[in-house]
Amino acid sequence: MKKIIFPFLILLTGCNILAQKYNPRYLNPQPSKETSKESNKEEPKESNKEVAKEIPTETRINKRDSEYMIPIAPRPLQVTAPATPKSYTLFGEKIPLEMWDVRERFDRELLVNTFMQGSTCYIIKLMNRWLPMIEERLKQNEVPDDFKYLCIAESALQNQTSKVGAVGFWQFMPGTAPLYGLTIDNEIDERYNPEKATDAACKYLKDAYNKFGNWTAAAASYNCGMGGMSGALNTQGENSFYNVLLPEETMRYIFRIAALKYILSNQKTLGFNLTNDDVYQPLRVRKETIYGGIGNLVEYAKSKGTNYKTLKMLNPWMRDKFLSNSKKRALTILLPQA
Repeated sequence: MKKIIFPFLILLTGCNILAQKYNPRYLNPQPSKETSKESNKEEPKESNKEVAKEIPTETRINKRDSEYMIPIAPRPLQVTAPATPKSYTLFGEKIPLEMWDVRERFDRELLVNTFMQGSTCYIIKLMNRWLPMIEERLKQNEVPDDFKYLCIAESALQNQTSKVGAVGFWQFMPGTAPLYGLTIDNEIDERYNPEKATDAACKYLKDAYNKFGNWTAAAASYNCGMGGMSGALNTQGENSFYNVLLPEETMRYIFRIAALKYILSNQKTLGFNLTNDDVYQPLRVRKETIYGGIGNLVEYAKSKGTNYKTLKMLNPWMRDKFLSNSKKRALTILLPQA
């Protein structure tokens, strides 16, 4: 019998302790009349008002002789949509905003991308590091400067890999990349080389321009392929991107590029107030050209006064732990500036 009673008593004691711990009546017990009189003499009535002022987001009520904090609902956000411009150009070509569907598609992408503040801020930070190189390569290849926004739309200036296998800043597919001079093998994937990938993208865009006769259709084909763009134009008897029905992704693609151009060209107006201290600076590097293998990358990095992690971060096109370079290609390796 004792074996049953003693554990039961212990359990009751534990429950009593818990009740005292969590019951507000025990946390804020009602003071006796004498104690309340003394406390009223010692503390002025204004003390409750002062406490309430210290916590403007809460209000106090008395319920069953205990004090509870009731949160006050925050004020709603004041959200306004960015104004859609009455006229706009992309790749040096006019966007026909007088067409209702064109205007609404542009408006949609402006709205969506303006309020992706985290992603947009990160893009702005990376722009300071990468756009000088991209702008220079576009100019050298005689491709409109606005195509830097296509690169941003594709990858947000990061060496990303898509679900379908597109890779790098310019999101080249493995079958397309070699056609435009990018090497892909077990050791090297030049889609991860931002400079070489930019040159390859310029070659593609110039080919597409020669095929379609305008940069907007060339840009759309970057998303759906030259065959897809050509087929849609021919089937529907049109020669303009803005008059043809394409897959939804491609229909949004051009307007996303235009929206990114508008947002990133009007950062302050749209509330993106990043300073020079906020953005990422260009990487300080030196270049070394090799014409043969360098063997183990860990040992090579150590011999150059750096480490494997830094070597791979500066040269993401190196895809293995070794580089034999059996075909004796001329390869440029980036190393930290001494």
